[in-house]
Amino acid sequence: MNPLPLTLALGPYDQTRDVTDGTVPIEGVLLRTLNLPIEEIFYRFTLHREWDMSEMSMGKYIALRAQGDTSMTALPVFVSRAFRHSMFYVKAGSPIQKPEHLAGKRIGVPEWAQTAGIYARGYLSDYLGLDLRTIEWVQAGVNQPGRSEKVSLNLPQGIRYSSAPDKSLNQMLLAGEIDAIMSARPPGALDHGVVRLMPDYQAAEQQYFRDTQIYPIMHALVIKTAVLDQHPWVAMNVYKAFVQAKAQSMARLADITASHAPMAWLADYASRMQQIFGDDYFPYGIGPQPGGQINRSTLDAFCRYGAEQGVCQRRLTVDELFAANVLGSFKV
Repeated sequence: MNPLPLTLALGPYDQTRDVTDGTVPIEGVLLRTLNLPIEEIFYRFTLHREWDMSEMSMGKYIALRAQGDTSMTALPVFVSRAFRHSMFYVKAGSPIQKPEHLAGKRIGVPEWAQTAGIYARGYLSDYLGLDLRTIEWVQAGVNQPGRSEKVSLNLPQGIRYSSAPDKSLNQMLLAGEIDAIMSARPPGALDHGVVRLMPDYQAAEQQYFRDTQIYPIMHALVIKTAVLDQHPWVAMNVYKAFVQAKAQSMARLADITASHAPMAWLADYASRMQQIFGDDYFPYGIGPQPGGQINRSTLDAFCRYGAEQGVCQRRLTVDELFAANVLGSFKV
């Protein structure tokens, strides 16, 4: 059988590189990879579906899915995940000293449906008990004017939300027009008039995980549903290849013989990750294994946040996000 040619757009992650460089082939697939900036990947695939498989923002994905758009289908290959306590920024010298002080303030966001922002607002509302309606939300590009939402919203009653298309959040924070920024990408003035609200964010993130079992998932792989309709075997073959590539990446990180990344004590850091998250400290899948259960609890909370915050038209279940034939696996 001739291999099926597929094009994938994906960031340059170590946990995926063994697939994209051909070390781990996807059985039956001839893969071509596009390495593009993440904002460009999301923009071009969300609006135009320019390639067959893509890294995709979970926020945009659940928004489209809840609107009935089934033109893309996700795999539980979570190529990017990150806690987001570091994404709160204030002007140096601000009287806002902790997240609880954000009640009643004016906060800038790059997009309401940005995945990081969904988790961050969930942290404010669920974990800290803040009422999101007390906050005035302003949408704009982080460092450049002109950014806009990519999906339609269904904002809850009482949410105050406006756009500033001719300004940047960085500019507005320095000018005192907003009190804080919530953004996955830092403002340009960080350490030059702008500081993180939580300098010791890592300790706060570890406590948050211990308390909630939420390990935020930012991006997953998606495939055009038309491809899966014609070639349903592609889903599991792609999933298996990326699982193997991640395992090989984790083995490299744990290798104390040589430095596989330009960092000191990398193997010690990998060991610390295992102590916090378990042996599979960057888990894929949503099955019964411990990592899969962390993913399921994380995504269940995320779907609830999406519905509560008006990113989604309805509350989604975790299972309906993914291709059905990768929700389980064979045993030997």
